[in-house]
Amino acid sequence: MATYEYICLACEHPFEERRPMSSSSVDTALACPSCGSDRVRRRFSFSAATGSSSSEGSGPVAGGCCGGGCGCGN
Repeated sequence: MATYEYICLACEHPFEERRPMSSSSVDTALACPSCGSDRVRRRFSFSAATGSSSSEGSGPVAGGCCGGGCGCGN
């Protein structure tokens, strides 16, 4: 199961829904939990994992952008 983000085109209410990762079930019609409209579209979202550079978890992992390896100057 994965969590997908949706937005209602009628009332603009954003919400999340846990669904199987198969494309047929992800795009199956569902209703807005706020207004009940079936005019709902899946939103594109991106999530990045964070890590630590020490055993105490006190900072970001080196090598990511602005984590020391991208050359952005930070």
